[in-house]
Amino acid sequence: MLSNSNSQNSRAEVVYNTVLVLFDQFPLIPFSCLIDCMRTANKFTGRDAYRWSIVSPDGDSVESSSGVRIEVDGPLQQIENCSRAILIATNQTQFFNDDRTFHKLATLDRKGALLGSASSGSFVLARAGLLDGYRCTIHWENLPVFRELYPMLDITRSIYEIDRDRATCSGGTAALDMMLKLIETDCGHEVARRISQMYQHDRLRTPEDQQKMEGKYDLIRLSPKLAEAIDLMQNNIEDPLSPQEVAGHVGVSLRQLERLFKKYRSTTPQRYYLRLRLENARQLLLYTSQSGLDVAIASGFSSHSHFIKSYRDVYGRTPREERVSDQEQLQS
Repeated sequence: MLSNSNSQNSRAEVVYNTVLVLFDQFPLIPFSCLIDCMRTANKFTGRDAYRWSIVSPDGDSVESSSGVRIEVDGPLQQIENCSRAILIATNQTQFFNDDRTFHKLATLDRKGALLGSASSGSFVLARAGLLDGYRCTIHWENLPVFRELYPMLDITRSIYEIDRDRATCSGGTAALDMMLKLIETDCGHEVARRISQMYQHDRLRTPEDQQKMEGKYDLIRLSPKLAEAIDLMQNNIEDPLSPQEVAGHVGVSLRQLERLFKKYRSTTPQRYYLRLRLENARQLLLYTSQSGLDVAIASGFSSHSHFIKSYRDVYGRTPREERVSDQEQLQS
């Protein structure tokens, strides 16, 4: 067995060659988190533990979602070997379909590279079949579409997931947490802790930390029971529960549940649940090619006509009109 000192010495000699793959309209925050973590790790270890290159699928420069254009080192195809390839992408990459890119990622996988994603890069890995059999995650805004497109995947709401040679995160500062975890494995806990402190990051978060969905930050503190009820609703979109069932699962009476929704959300449990299902339907309408009927079923509506009426009441247009309007905006 190796001694601790020998193990540390061998770890100190490893260089992690990381490829960051940028897709058009990629978000800047996860990109900067990944690069700056590696830069600071090199500073604290006193060596080039991390080397990185920036590529795009075709080798052209890439514009971020905020309009900042990044010059890349070349196309993904030029990469022969690397320790890690991490994809940084927008949710529009769910439509990305390039066999050369998929084949190259599969080749890097066969050569032993860890494949990862920040934010919506999970769409590309999933479409390439490279998340099959792995736990994975994606930004909460993309969860309805991701689960509908890839129901066979083990998708979680964690801020990041590292499962063997796959590392996916939910975007934003979760990329910092994912990279810190990788650095902790590579270089030790103390290096990761110092980087976290340098960035005034309060702690090293883990996959047990769940994404906080929009509008729920306050509920974790103010009303844990209501937060639990909303989680339950979000996890049961296609087969909705009755208000009585929701109340029973979270351990309150129906009257108590109604009071909580009225106090903190100014609505009833039924109306809030309906809005969640319609939001799910809207994501599927805008970002998948599913028929209106299939969208209705996936969003918990047994009647197509009821779905259309409910959608129009909330959004002021029918599901079909929503999809047509979106396509016209993309073409303009």
